[in-house]
Amino acid sequence: MIEDKISIAKEILKNRFFQICINQKYKEKEFKIPIHLALGHEAIAVAINKIMTKKDNLILSHRNIAYNLARLGILKPILDEYLLMENGLMKGKLGSMNLINPNYGIVYTSSILGNNFSVASGVSLSQKIRKYDGITIVLGGDGSIEEGSFHESLLMLKTLDLSTLVIIENNEWSMHTKISERRHSIDLQKFCNAYDIKYVKLEGNNVFEYIEILESLRKDCLTTKSPICIEVMLATLGDWTMKTPEFPNGKFINYHAGPSPNIDLSQELLPIRKTNEDPIYVLEKIFDDLDQIKKEVLSECENKL
Repeated sequence: MIEDKISIAKEILKNRFFQICINQKYKEKEFKIPIHLALGHEAIAVAINKIMTKKDNLILSHRNIAYNLARLGILKPILDEYLLMENGLMKGKLGSMNLINPNYGIVYTSSILGNNFSVASGVSLSQKIRKYDGITIVLGGDGSIEEGSFHESLLMLKTLDLSTLVIIENNEWSMHTKISERRHSIDLQKFCNAYDIKYVKLEGNNVFEYIEILESLRKDCLTTKSPICIEVMLATLGDWTMKTPEFPNGKFINYHAGPSPNIDLSQELLPIRKTNEDPIYVLEKIFDDLDQIKKEVLSECENKL
């Protein structure tokens, strides 16, 4: 059990390190495509990876990097894809925002906000018709629940008794605008209650708790033949402060896409934020010897780069 926990901790640390490597190359202007990093999303990505079986399908959004890295477990094929090379994961044809990996269950990824919910409904219906003993997992951000496709898809999933986990990553931002700045608040739990859909909220970035809860929800989803909506509270890390004539003391810039100027390889897997919003900070509270685990991860990763 201890070895399993160490292995899972290493997956989170590798996910973070691989993203930092991509950020470094981004700062050096090596990419010709837009890339949305997901620093701070590692715990839920690794947890989803751990509960998936070969019969499950995963459908992602434009910010899919943490999940693709978690499923594949190595950087080079994804990095080569971002560099649009023929030996990339999908032969350099999909880049970042639409990157799939069918061999590992990632069957669709959409750069269109909310579009993936509709596709997930169709994929889940196909699983039911073919009597596959698996589920569909679809990911969206808090901004995507403002789209009509989200509402229509939940109704369809419930009406047709489709075994689907709907994961909403709530980082409270849409690009550079907070929820409170752009719209009235949406009580997702009440919305799910209206459709008689089970709602679960995850927060705290404890990957071990996430895995335990998600494993139970996957079984529940299959047994009841009903969708379950899971809202994950998290932070997309990588923000910075920029001084301008209008803001001489600095203006907070939320990270959305592209390179983060404050993220650097020299940080050697230190927490970006010393709160529970950072999965690495959470790991530091769980493991007394995390520094040793970090050294092993850095050694393993550097040998494979």
